[in-house]
Amino acid sequence: MEHSKQTQLYNSSNNEKTDSSGDSGSVMNGHFDGLVKRPAGAPPQPPGAESGSHRQSASVMGSWREERTRSVEDNEMSLPSLAAAYTTILRGLGEDPQRQGLLKTPWRAATAMQFFTKGYQEKIVDVMNDAIFDEDHDEMVIVKDIDMFSMCEHHLVPIFGRVHIGYLPNKRVLGLSKLARIVEIYSRRLQVQERLTKQIAVAITEALQPTGVGVVIEATHMCMVMRGVQKMNSKTVTSTMLGVFREDPKTRDEFLTLIRS
Repeated sequence: MEHSKQTQLYNSSNNEKTDSSGDSGSVMNGHFDGLVKRPAGAPPQPPGAESGSHRQSASVMGSWREERTRSVEDNEMSLPSLAAAYTTILRGLGEDPQRQGLLKTPWRAATAMQFFTKGYQEKIVDVMNDAIFDEDHDEMVIVKDIDMFSMCEHHLVPIFGRVHIGYLPNKRVLGLSKLARIVEIYSRRLQVQERLTKQIAVAITEALQPTGVGVVIEATHMCMVMRGVQKMNSKTVTSTMLGVFREDPKTRDEFLTLIRS
């Protein structure tokens, strides 16, 4: 490659680090105008005042401010009603909830669903605490092959796959494990893959104010495998590119090449 800067590439599967080349830039997208976060309650900018990437991130920014949370106490209080709902489902399927094999199924299913959606119990700001470090580093950092499990919000069946994240730091870096934690928080909710991809990218932008962020998700949707078209080998790939990853083709191509290596 023609870039002169060194790239750090991390594989979450084996913690190996390899060297390649990278690039950097200075364009900021996502939650920020320049390097300053827009204060809560500030009047919206007039049409045309924001870049395309800013406009595309508007709905994600709103969801950040209105992020839902669920406490352990909420889980305990809602468990009986969830179990009762699963009992109703079993009856609706023509089953007998009182037969031996199904006696505890409603409670097990309710507990499992709370675990599948445990991302509602966590906030990104808590994950970031004490994990952002000032560092004179502006070369690409990539963590790839992060396992991801989620739930399709349309059919309540699993989505699973891998997430690849890259960013160009702007004098601040994030603890590598926190990238996987961000994936875990947003994936453990009722999701669509397109929104999940953007939420991860914008969360990193919110935390670090980097010069660019790239996120790619490759996933299998059981709503396409177990039902509907029933295509066993189908995969869905989504990407979100912010900052120089969106505006500089060389930086974007380098990121895509490295996550496929």
